[in-house]
Amino acid sequence: MTARGGSGSEMLIGWFASERRERRRKVRLDRKHLEPRARRFLKIYLNADETRKPEFYQAVQEASERCRPSGSSLPPLELEDGQVAEATSSAAMQIVLERSALNKSDRNSDFVTDACATVAVAYHRAAGVYIMDKEMQELGTAAVHLLTIATSWTRITNEGAS
Repeated sequence: MTARGGSGSEMLIGWFASERRERRRKVRLDRKHLEPRARRFLKIYLNADETRKPEFYQAVQEASERCRPSGSSLPPLELEDGQVAEATSSAAMQIVLERSALNKSDRNSDFVTDACATVAVAYHRAAGVYIMDKEMQELGTAAVHLLTIATSWTRITNEGAS
């Protein structure tokens, strides 16, 4: 018996239901605040010529580094991968919300905000938030691919500069 007087299986079912509710809440928020910006960023990236693509890599890489827990390139040892992904996504979402509230509508500001939205979507995809939403899962996969390319590009560029 548990403290609530129910069985262990009832507690487990309740936990899964609350996890599902929380995941749906996150997807709703992501659809509202992140999806349009991430789609715009990825679409512009895909249409950019090869000379402009490094701007996207740099923006996404910088946003990712800025949003990681503790601001370091390596996650704290006590956090699980899913927790790091969730914390990074939350930090990126916070930046998107703050920058959107400024209502500064210029291309550079939108570019940075859209890069943060793309990072938030990528990390929520990595955290498994979109497992029940095929459309967001596909957007998240595209965002993860871009972040992976950006990380590789940054590493290669930094090695070449050394």
